[in-house]
Amino acid sequence: MNRRLSVLHGLLSLLFAWSMFAMPAYASGMNPCAANPCAANPCAANPCAANPCAANPCAANPCAANPCAANPCAAKIAANPCAVKAIKRPAHYTPVTGDHAALARKGKALFNDESLSPNETSCATCHAGHAMFKKSFIHLYPHHVDMAKGKFDIDPIHLDEMVQLCMIVPMASKPFAWDSQDLAAMVAYLQDVQRDFIKEQK
Repeated sequence: MNRRLSVLHGLLSLLFAWSMFAMPAYASGMNPCAANPCAANPCAANPCAANPCAANPCAANPCAANPCAANPCAAKIAANPCAVKAIKRPAHYTPVTGDHAALARKGKALFNDESLSPNETSCATCHAGHAMFKKSFIHLYPHHVDMAKGKFDIDPIHLDEMVQLCMIVPMASKPFAWDSQDLAAMVAYLQDVQRDFIKEQK
């Protein structure tokens, strides 16, 4: 009897030991996910971490060295051959003539006409009451004018050329046609203005 009990006890011990090893791991509190296959996250080394845009190809902006920085217009207007050509009398030019008084009346209207300029100014904006005329205005044309020489390298300058110059700078407009009554009218009126200016200087 004692022997049977010993054998039975041995079998129970072996069964218990086997059950401890064969038991699912979770039953013993050993989480099979403890060694998580995702622990070494394949995304941890983010392929985007080294951003291909980090070294921005636009960082060295091709416009940084602006080709317009050295403005070709910064140089004096004399560099513009078209402007000089528009101001200087054309070859074989003969001024338009007519009744001086009638031309002068028309010239006075043009002298005060703000519609001639896109910036809504007229010749009178600067020269009303003989304002801003240089002392050289007492000399009959053609003569030296600082503005003509300095900006366009024209020296001396005729009165009709001076009208064309003022239409371009500062009026920012187009010059008159050389064979136009308008140019002749402006010249006639300015001849009267100059005559009165000379009287004031005496």
